[in-house]
Amino acid sequence: MGIADSAVEVRASGWRTLAALHAHIESALERELVRRHALSVVEFTVLDALSRQDGWHMRMSQLARAAALSSSATTRLVNRLEDRGLLTRVLCADDRRGIYTELTDAGWALYREARPTHDAVLETSLDSAGEVPELAPIVGFLHDGVRGVRG
Repeated sequence: MGIADSAVEVRASGWRTLAALHAHIESALERELVRRHALSVVEFTVLDALSRQDGWHMRMSQLARAAALSSSATTRLVNRLEDRGLLTRVLCADDRRGIYTELTDAGWALYREARPTHDAVLETSLDSAGEVPELAPIVGFLHDGVRGVRG
């Protein structure tokens, strides 16, 4: 195996580890968010993304990027959340073709209710993943990054 082959394998192994960590966390989040709040991970992601915006709205294309969804999947998701009364669409005043999405009062309430669940499950999931030898290095890296932010 040459140097180039070794580098490819290291990257592939790193990607597999990252994917395993993501699956570990996402399944725990999905289970608890659905159980406690009738909210999927991707629905929470949309509420979270919208909660972080100045003026509390985003273009559909921005929302698609934030949720890592295709534009058609984003439209279907926004339709479902709008049907539940959690968000609404607003025409852009500057560009009539542009559509913004923003949280309703009910969306804000559900987001505020679900956020502590999300954060607690994320922390617990990272801690349990840190006990898995294959995942421990990347979990350690994430914890080091948080310690660096906190000072």
